[in-house]
Amino acid sequence: MPEFIDFLKLFGGFVYLMMGGELLVRGALGLSKESSIPPVIVGMTVVAMGTSAPELMVSTFSALSGYPGIAVGNVVGSNIANVLLVLGVPVLIYPIVCNQDGLLRQTNLMIGTSLLLIVLCVFEPISFLEGALLVSMLVFFLIAATRGAGLIPIDDAEEEMDRGLGLPTYPSTITLFIVLGVVSLPLGADLVVSGGVGLASAWGVSEAVIGLSLIALGTSLPELSTTVVAALHKSSDVAIGNVVGSNLFNILAILGITALLTDIPVDPQFLRFDLWVMFACAILLWLFVLLRATITRVWGFIFLGGYVSYLVAIY
Repeated sequence: MPEFIDFLKLFGGFVYLMMGGELLVRGALGLSKESSIPPVIVGMTVVAMGTSAPELMVSTFSALSGYPGIAVGNVVGSNIANVLLVLGVPVLIYPIVCNQDGLLRQTNLMIGTSLLLIVLCVFEPISFLEGALLVSMLVFFLIAATRGAGLIPIDDAEEEMDRGLGLPTYPSTITLFIVLGVVSLPLGADLVVSGGVGLASAWGVSEAVIGLSLIALGTSLPELSTTVVAALHKSSDVAIGNVVGSNLFNILAILGITALLTDIPVDPQFLRFDLWVMFACAILLWLFVLLRATITRVWGFIFLGGYVSYLVAIY
């Protein structure tokens, strides 16, 4: 019975996280549409953080609650899931061509950031100063992107702005969306951490494993749903840019902000296996981009097979 309650907490927490992220993003886009704030600014700040809000909230709450394994595992697991799952599923519907302008630059940054994370984990814990370094790099990327360098994709934000579907228009409604989003996110994060820790205890596995698997998978659901919808509309090419941008944000924003709040010790398990799987996924994606190749349905099955194998290996 306690396991069932923990599972309900985990599931309910994911619902709150996805609902909160969606409300925050739509409220922010509505604010931009009805004001003089350029959509690119909103897209690169509130929207980007809103779509990464589930990972951010879960990592912050878990670290502050004394479960840092969930914080690091969530980021590493999400980055693995973004490549193998979030790209693996949509290419079964429609192939992804890796030839977008500026994509190689983004992918190079993802490789460099992934290497930096490995170095920080070797010299753990990830401290306040290292968190400040990560956040400073994030600010640099945001400034560069708003000046047209195209470091992080904003396609989804601007497409949503153009369509205007489901965006609030009245000031009171915009405020309500943003407030509900801000309230729902920490509530969902608290439930996810509580349920995840309970399941880890009941199943006899570490919080790190739960963070790498169930929680990472759950917080990657918004990205997965977005890429599937894009594939159904035969516009899944934008998915790869969003995955690269999400992976950058996961490391720079989520671990950076969490480290500003508390030191993050790193489980040795991450250095033995999981960080290297994450880096291998980044290299695989970089090779597709470097060769301007197409991720076909066959590769989709290989990606998904690799993700299932990874989950089996960590359990």
